Amino acid sequence: MTAIRAKDKDAVIQSLGAGVVPRTGQHLIQVGRAREVEALLKDIGRIADGGSSFRLITGEYGSGKTFFLNLVRSVALEKKLVTANADLNPDRRLHATGGQSRSLYAELMRNLATRVKPDGGALAGIVEKFVSSTITEAKAAGINPELAIHQKLEHLTEMVNGYDFAAVIAAYWRGFEQGNEQLKADAIRWLRGEFTTKTEARGALGVRAIVDDASFYDQLKLMGRFVRLAGYSGLLIGLDEMVNLYKLANTGARNANYEQLLRILNDSLQGTAEGLGFMLGGTPEFLLDTRRGLYSYPALQSRLAENSFAKNGFVDYSGPVIRLSRLTQEDFYVLLSNIRHVHAAGDPAAYLLPDEALQAFMGHCHTRIGEAYFQTPRNTITAFIHLLAVLEQNPTANWRDLLGAVEIAADKGDSALHRDMPEPDEDDELVSFIL
Repeated sequence: MTAIRAKDKDAVIQSLGAGVVPRTGQHLIQVGRAREVEALLKDIGRIADGGSSFRLITGEYGSGKTFFLNLVRSVALEKKLVTANADLNPDRRLHATGGQSRSLYAELMRNLATRVKPDGGALAGIVEKFVSSTITEAKAAGINPELAIHQKLEHLTEMVNGYDFAAVIAAYWRGFEQGNEQLKADAIRWLRGEFTTKTEARGALGVRAIVDDASFYDQLKLMGRFVRLAGYSGLLIGLDEMVNLYKLANTGARNANYEQLLRILNDSLQGTAEGLGFMLGGTPEFLLDTRRGLYSYPALQSRLAENSFAKNGFVDYSGPVIRLSRLTQEDFYVLLSNIRHVHAAGDPAAYLLPDEALQAFMGHCHTRIGEAYFQTPRNTITAFIHLLAVLEQNPTANWRDLLGAVEIAADKGDSALHRDMPEPDEDDELVSFIL
């Protein structure tokens, strides 16, 4: 039996105990989803071959969307992709005019990750790798390094902001050669979307453009191509909490974001976004609601509609939408077993609970909150972690005595979402929509 490192154990147990998804170690507790993971592995291969992908991952609140996104992200890192992830919120959108799209881009760049830097902050390292490898190639070929950099980046100049992107990378090279840390820092700031005015960017780097709301998606396409030039397989973007677009009260703002999503989807289906993939996490309402959801936008509905033949037990994982099935009771039992195993650092002799205790815990959960305990298991998993914590710190405690005192509340995620929904504004045609 392979031992589990303390670092991996803590990453999983502490995150689950706090009710959040662990960023690492997901493979230690993963159950089910084999065919869904297989479908995303094909996407990763497609991105690595210079293609593109688009997946909308839907599931009830607490059903494992975020966990699934993080699991695929970890696999992508092992396959030499660069990943970037962010949660949408009122200050981060796909389309905006008040800086919210630039804010989303900046968050993605802060979270840019590689296998060497899986926790984010990898942008400077990626640029450094590109510059260093290009200099080495230039010296071997006997050509000027700056000329080699411009030659490598030449095909980017045909894209929106591509010329300035290439100029910024060249500026980083000059800072690299001259030992000018300020110039290097300014180049990274530009790439992160942290310049707010063109005047400031022109003064620091001599470029005429900055990353703004209008160029948000174009800049991601540039970055997707650039990471491949730096020696990586491609770029995988993960966006969670897409329901925040569904919650936009203003119809015009909501439709503008859906239009941007349609553009991303079309590029992915047509293969015009080279080496770039998107994974989006959202609730079924975000997809299916014909008044506010993606199905309210006819062009998206037609592209995201379920395969009419995928019914009566038949499935199709080739389309852009993957609907996460709910966990079964058997899946949940395996999940509890995996958590127990991780908590014991992989040593069965250190298990704090016998198998019968897992069954008793499941029965207790069913009594308290009904069958939903294994379908949206966020709260039940947290309660299980807390039970293990008490047993670990109190060796004389008996699990049977503790079990009756375990309090478990039903996960109210969906109802909370509806309760917090803002009222439509005056120009919204959904004034009469009752949530």
